[in-house]
Amino acid sequence: MLWLNTRMSDTIIIGMSGGVDSSVTAKILKDKGYKIECVFMKNWEGDEENCNAEEDYKDALSICDYLDIPLRSVNFSNEYWEKVFQYFIDEYAKGRTPNPDVLCNREVKFKAFLDYALDLGASKIATGHYAQIIETKDGFKLLKGQDQKKDQSYFLYLLGQEALSKSIFPLGNIEKITVRKLAEDSGLINYAKKDSTGVCFIGEQKFFKEFLKKYIPAKPGYIQTIKGKICGEHEGLTYYTMGQRKGLGIGGGHGNIEAPWFVADKDIENNILIVAQGHDNPSLFHQGLNADGIHWIKGSPPHSLENISAKIRYRQADQNCKIVELSFDKCKVEFKKPQFAITPGQSIVFYRGEECIGGAIINNRY
Repeated sequence: MLWLNTRMSDTIIIGMSGGVDSSVTAKILKDKGYKIECVFMKNWEGDEENCNAEEDYKDALSICDYLDIPLRSVNFSNEYWEKVFQYFIDEYAKGRTPNPDVLCNREVKFKAFLDYALDLGASKIATGHYAQIIETKDGFKLLKGQDQKKDQSYFLYLLGQEALSKSIFPLGNIEKITVRKLAEDSGLINYAKKDSTGVCFIGEQKFFKEFLKKYIPAKPGYIQTIKGKICGEHEGLTYYTMGQRKGLGIGGGHGNIEAPWFVADKDIENNILIVAQGHDNPSLFHQGLNADGIHWIKGSPPHSLENISAKIRYRQADQNCKIVELSFDKCKVEFKKPQFAITPGQSIVFYRGEECIGGAIINNRY
């Protein structure tokens, strides 16, 4: 592992969230004898009830006091708003479904935080991500975490060589169940703390539609079946995503079978939400997609595009695919099997075996 080669005299600054992962990261590095400090990042100034920044800071402070590690607090809310949240809102306003976590990692955790840590004199930063970094003669590679259920390489595909060379993921080769056991055995008070979910740094919004309404006005319209039959009304295309089942409000009498309805498409021009009945409905599946904003972790495309797989959502199993067209920042991808609910705005992330090699933003599907 890369971090094992870090000199003991070098300072490692840990991104401390107050959660069990970053706490065990700090514990591991301290036990190894490294010179470490911790930084708590506050990146959201909103008043949402599920934004637990104050509670998380108290947990971070308690853990650092217990481990006898200095803790700083820094506010990156301006960077988060300008680089991540504004994009998040703009994409939703277009009827797309963005993934803010991938941008948050690039712009905040591995840009603003990394720069801040280096200015403080750190040689590297460490986080509790479940992924691995190795150094080879060809540069730094990002690998999946050993715990396949927690692997977070999908969210890290926008990182480049500089960020990887300055980062450490001590949990990359550890199972989550082991992390919690280490925390409990070490006396860390947050060993059973629930994992954070929801929008990066904002938290899990119980009523996500209501959260979006604060930033994007409702624009009601019709819900229509794939056969053109009007079967309800929606509050705004912004508030729905491909493959969505819950919250459609479609009653019985609109289909010939007893099966749930799913969002199949959006007619942006006419403000119509198109739905299909049954999870296996062919209209919910697509063979290929076009994506742009492509990023390669190595800095350039791989020499060969053979034997590549991809994920179009977090925790999805790797899907066999081919990159059939590739330009400077765009690609066309075809899958061996049709994929359910390919979603514009989300990321397609490419792998070769255990290595994450890059990704792009889904533009459309076919």
